[in-house]
Amino acid sequence: MKAIALRVYGKMDARLESFELPDPREDEILAEVVCDTVCMSSYKLLQQGNQHKRVPADIAQDSIIIGHEFAGRLLKVGQCWRESYKEGETFTIQPALDTTASIKRPGFSFPTLGGDSTHVLFPPHILESGCLLHYEGDAFFKASLSEPMSCIIGACKNQFHVNMDTYEHHMGIRQGGKTAVLAGCGPMGLGLLDYLLHGPVNPALIAVTDMNQGRLDRASGIFEPQNPMRNRIELHYMNSRETNTAAKLMECSDGLGFDDVFVLAPIPELLELADSLLAPDGCINFFAGPTSQDLSAKINFYKVHYAGTHVVGTSGGNIRDSLEALDLMACGKINPAFMITHIGGITAAKDTTMRLPQLGGGKKLIYTHLDLPLIPLADLPKLGRNSALFAELAQLCDKYNGLWNSEAEHLLLNKVPKVI
Repeated sequence: MKAIALRVYGKMDARLESFELPDPREDEILAEVVCDTVCMSSYKLLQQGNQHKRVPADIAQDSIIIGHEFAGRLLKVGQCWRESYKEGETFTIQPALDTTASIKRPGFSFPTLGGDSTHVLFPPHILESGCLLHYEGDAFFKASLSEPMSCIIGACKNQFHVNMDTYEHHMGIRQGGKTAVLAGCGPMGLGLLDYLLHGPVNPALIAVTDMNQGRLDRASGIFEPQNPMRNRIELHYMNSRETNTAAKLMECSDGLGFDDVFVLAPIPELLELADSLLAPDGCINFFAGPTSQDLSAKINFYKVHYAGTHVVGTSGGNIRDSLEALDLMACGKINPAFMITHIGGITAAKDTTMRLPQLGGGKKLIYTHLDLPLIPLADLPKLGRNSALFAELAQLCDKYNGLWNSEAEHLLLNKVPKVI
């Protein structure tokens, strides 16, 4: 089968190419990818090339397909898997394989398996890991976002607090406690806020900071209207460019500090601020992937010793976290659509991934069969003056408070020219 994919050959060397995928063997599955959301991890892969720990050394000769947050349809299911999977059903994946046998991951390590491709081939050892997940929702893009949501769920579960009488470790954020989310209005911060508000364990107080007032306003506009938790959870937004942010944060915690502090940017000053905000037995989660191996920050070890403060770091989720994310989406408790700020086709995937840090906004959603430039959702009304399609997309997003949605996805998939 002919496929078109964004393939990586080395550092900042990505090429959109067509190639032939073989028919699946009896222990393989051939699938059509419908969409992939671009992750900062993909940009880091391009920066590092074959020096990345999950990337094979020989990619200059045997390139890999990039992208690991994807969803689509199963086309041909090998005989070995026909009791577990059906041709035509929709799927998503959890790329953090539930195995210790290999560090290889979809979107990082394989020449036939990655999100920025029209079609992919699942090899047997990937299928045996359980990473191919059934999906029955109303939109492919939501399934793609189950992977970043799984990372968020994993981060919350990785928090811990200690009963000093018994030395028992209680995993997870503190129920009814105080939580701070620093640099928290990017896509992952908004996903974290959604989970803190509507997931199974909820703080009584959440304080969110960001340097960008526009992003703070957008977060408030998403979560404040008709928020069913507003009478149970106190929610504060603060611009960290203003003076005395630390004092204001401590003031809203009644001077007691925070039980859980999430840091979503790899900035030493932010980590040191997080340390200063901790209540006794407070836990920092460094939830931001640094590119520098020398990143460090000062920690108050007096508080570590006498107040029992501590630090954890998380990267990725697991299959159980993905299933929880899909369940929460299915019952309408969380809606990751607010993560999406741009849409584009496979023809925009290379430039989008290479320039990701400079593009601003939230998640970039790539529809892998479409020929479409990267378009900010905020620009749809302007583009709609000269395009009936963009005008209709703008109306559909307006219907859902400016968010991308299943109706808009359906329209796009049926109206935009396909590359294959």
